[in-house]
Amino acid sequence: MSHDSEPTPLSAAPGAPLRGRLRPPGDKSISHRAMILGLLSIGETRVEGLLEGDDVLRTAAAARALGASMERLGEGRWVVRGVGIGGLSDPAETLDFGNAGTGSRLMMGVVGGQPVTATFDGDASLRSRPMRRILDPLRLMGTQVLAEAEGGRVPLTLRGPREAIPIRYETPAASAQIKSAVLLAGLNAPGTTTVIEAAATRDHTERMLRLFGAEVSVTPHGPDGHGRAVALTGQPTLRGTEVVVPADPSSAAFPLVAALIVPGSEITIEGVMMNPLRTGLITTLIEMGADIERLREREEGGETVADLRVRASRLKGVDVPAERAPAMIDEYPVLAVAAAFAQGTTRMNGLHELRVKESDRLAAVAAGLKANGVAHLIEGDDLLVHGDGTAPPGGGTVTTHLDHRIAMAFLVMGLATAEPVTVDDGAMIATSFPSFLPTMQALGAGIGE
Repeated sequence: MSHDSEPTPLSAAPGAPLRGRLRPPGDKSISHRAMILGLLSIGETRVEGLLEGDDVLRTAAAARALGASMERLGEGRWVVRGVGIGGLSDPAETLDFGNAGTGSRLMMGVVGGQPVTATFDGDASLRSRPMRRILDPLRLMGTQVLAEAEGGRVPLTLRGPREAIPIRYETPAASAQIKSAVLLAGLNAPGTTTVIEAAATRDHTERMLRLFGAEVSVTPHGPDGHGRAVALTGQPTLRGTEVVVPADPSSAAFPLVAALIVPGSEITIEGVMMNPLRTGLITTLIEMGADIERLREREEGGETVADLRVRASRLKGVDVPAERAPAMIDEYPVLAVAAAFAQGTTRMNGLHELRVKESDRLAAVAAGLKANGVAHLIEGDDLLVHGDGTAPPGGGTVTTHLDHRIAMAFLVMGLATAEPVTVDDGAMIATSFPSFLPTMQALGAGIGE
């Protein structure tokens, strides 16, 4: 997707029940990490099921610019030949990450720990997102920030040290991106780099570092044991390996919620990652009364996966605890849509992190609900959605703010509201779910331009 691409408005209208089977695209978090750790490894990394969305392809391009060679063998099948820790080259041009917050922040950790200099940039959405939370620990590790936009935003230029300084760092927010950036910088640090989390966030970086040969320990932390201390032994030799990318639970969330709210629907979603640090939405929807059945639970690529059979359900409002937020941070927009169809009030607590995603997602969700006649309230960092168990009016146009998850969430809403729902731009959906439109249409969804 070009930064300057023309907006593509899309509309969703209520229609027949959704039926069929689908496999969502590969998990975006694991796809980013496969490209990055492939770059930092010796030998070949073979990847199956890579998400070939714009975000991941930007990370792949950055890895190539830093010295990796790579080959696409077929749909989702890639070979990455890495240069190893300490073997990176200065990129000839700016690393343009488009809309990719995860890719840019993780790669800042890579560059910040290596003796290279690189400039990072992105689209208007990425330029609005705070990077200081990444830069602060990297400075402690010896990274020089040679240039930065106001407020610690991109475009910015980093120069890494010959060897990073190992640190013990307590993250100021529950963010897997902060943790991952520090651990990736710590790969080129002698000694142990430790990240302390008050609440456990998604652990894909730790799992994949082990898969590539790094020594990583994880222990409970804090008085209640909800936190974690993640310790990495620096300067390992990472070896290329095989990575099988499971289906992305954040992408699966959209057809899943659509099937719950469109009367008479029944679908099966295949191969969805069931990592407990990624299944907060499923836990919440089941508490709301959702008919979701796990089938064929199995192991793929170091992660537990399952097929999900989803049937239309009568939902009720629930209270979603703040400590669940790290396990479903990307799914709150579509949870708000489900809550609009539920009987009673759903209160989503502790959503501060939504304010610093691709857009201010909390404000964007609230505006989308208002445009479609859904009663709601923001109290501090909490979102309350009031439903009466019937279909909301719909009929509104939602401003997406270049945010793919806002676009998909409100298109899902339009499949069951009284009147169609329009989003102002669907072009950026390609960043995470390039096949969203044909996939949903194949299930019977009335979505189109």
